[in-house]
Amino acid sequence: MSGLHMQAVEIATFGGPEVLQLVTRPRPVAGEGEVLVRVSASGINRPDVLQRMGRYAPPAGTSDIPGLEIAGLVEGGDALAMQAAGIQTGNRVCALVAGGGYAEYCAVPVGQCLPVPAGLTDVEAASLPETAFTVWSNVFDRAHLQAGERILIHGGSSGIGVTAIQFAKAIGAVVFVTVGSEAKAQACLALGADHAINYQVADFVAEVQRLTDGKGVDVVLDMVAGSYVARNLACLAEDGRAVIIAVQGGVRAEVDAGMVLRKRLTLTGSTLRPRSLAFKAAIAKRLRDTIWPMYANGRIKPVIHRVFSASEAAVAHALMESNQHIGKLVIDWTSGSMD
Repeated sequence: MSGLHMQAVEIATFGGPEVLQLVTRPRPVAGEGEVLVRVSASGINRPDVLQRMGRYAPPAGTSDIPGLEIAGLVEGGDALAMQAAGIQTGNRVCALVAGGGYAEYCAVPVGQCLPVPAGLTDVEAASLPETAFTVWSNVFDRAHLQAGERILIHGGSSGIGVTAIQFAKAIGAVVFVTVGSEAKAQACLALGADHAINYQVADFVAEVQRLTDGKGVDVVLDMVAGSYVARNLACLAEDGRAVIIAVQGGVRAEVDAGMVLRKRLTLTGSTLRPRSLAFKAAIAKRLRDTIWPMYANGRIKPVIHRVFSASEAAVAHALMESNQHIGKLVIDWTSGSMD
């Protein structure tokens, strides 16, 4: 794309995957504290689907183009901010963004940029930021998971799930996951999960109690909510913490308040997208110091199910909604169809 324009995937109107259209848009301009990234690859995440359906509006002042994570080359930006962050033109970076990721160019706050880990491609790097930031913020900053503790991760084969499994194992936790098929169970076990519970054939509350000799788990990472909230509390050990990061099962829940009192439980949750730049920059620093070296040495690995061209964005969203994938879906802006 020549001139000051770019290709981007926009939401023509709220609806199904077919409303995603590849269009020409003006390139963004890096503002104060930002860099302009020429995007090689864009990660696809569940919030993108919700935005497309009209159920998750971008924060005020954010691009209407979907996409929360990218990887590519820094083309320039705020010179003082770049100098302070140690970022130079031509650096390969991956970044968390509040929107605008499904495009050939994206303006990104410098504090949300991370170097592409050594040995990783841009496609692999683009699959990291959204899940890495989310898992770190909720599993470690909010739930305070410690070595030797037990964690139950719902949706173990999702993008969040495969990241949470690896992060939790890296710090020495015991990992339980729920999945919807035997193939997904085996994939999670291969990533390091200690126990994979197929909720299609077993009650996960009973299985957690059986596998822990009635003790329960210390942390639950939940993207379902709804009826799962009460069941999560039943899985928790004394002083356990349940963290809700999505509400795919609904926003209403009924809980046993007496159980919360007796077991001294914590029920919390968060959304990352509207948080401040400073909040996200602090997470980026902790990831760079703690997790990024593990990607570089191969202890933690990106898990990518399939790569799509930009013209296949609708196909990618349909696959995500089918829940048949294991790991991440990524758009590659440098190539055609990647079937």
